Amino acid sequence: MANDILTVTLNPAFDMATTAEALVPELKLRCTAPRTDPGGGGINVARAIRLLGGNATALVAIGGATGAQLLQRLALEGVPTVAFQGPGETRQSLSVTETATGVQFRFVMPGPDWDAGDVTRALASVEQSAGDGTLVVLSGSQPPGVAKEFPATLARHIAGRGARLIVDTSGPALHALAQAPQQAVDTLRMDGAEAEDLAGHPLPTREDSAGFARALVARGVARQVIIARGPDGSVLSAEHQSWHCTGAEVEVVSKVGAGDSFVGAYALSRARGAPLQAALRYGVAAASAACMTEATRLCDPQTTEHLVESCVLTRM
Repeated sequence: MANDILTVTLNPAFDMATTAEALVPELKLRCTAPRTDPGGGGINVARAIRLLGGNATALVAIGGATGAQLLQRLALEGVPTVAFQGPGETRQSLSVTETATGVQFRFVMPGPDWDAGDVTRALASVEQSAGDGTLVVLSGSQPPGVAKEFPATLARHIAGRGARLIVDTSGPALHALAQAPQQAVDTLRMDGAEAEDLAGHPLPTREDSAGFARALVARGVARQVIIARGPDGSVLSAEHQSWHCTGAEVEVVSKVGAGDSFVGAYALSRARGAPLQAALRYGVAAASAACMTEATRLCDPQTTEHLVESCVLTRM
């Protein structure tokens, strides 16, 4: 049975967040009781969609006792899952906030090594779960051993099933996708630093970001390209239009989860048939709402709805 929104997480993590007075080397640091959450880009996108009143199925590679614990937490949150066996043990990650300074330290493990058989199982699981009209969201880091061409491979696989692909990736996978235009990706999202790395030069203004996004669309990399500009909101370029949306002015508690909240809100809005500019605005509002929450918490639905009016759209 096909899903309206399917998120794909190859490298999930069981996230732990805690605080300590100060991070001092070689001492035993007494931490507060940790908050634990299922994590990984696609998982957080599905969680954000659930918080916003939508429904997304999270397709997840799991392994070992940590993977079982992660699935249990997703079930408790009411997030439907499709699990397939990944190699090794599902990774863990840790964030520690230093209460004396408010600075947050994030320790992210690489995850287990994959081989060709693992990739084949992942593609087969996506094909079985996606169908005509499904929005497939590929988000998060790739595990060691997965080829940088995986997003392009996935795009080709689901194109024949009538599904649409939203990609939020970085590093070699982003570069490989940009170098192999195929017009199979519906939306490609990246942050400002990733866009500048891909462009090979700074993009200091909104117009610079929009222009680079338009160039990627013109080359056939994706039908829409979104570039996040941090406090300056995000730009979206399609074939014949570009939009900028400002973020709401909020007190930033933690930026963790802002990008995933954006993608979740954007995907949900698109699945409901909203125009591109409205989906952009809803995504920016969700990202702003996520910045107001602590640690691994995502966007609050009431706050997101309240902030939409504060997120100003401008045609470029």
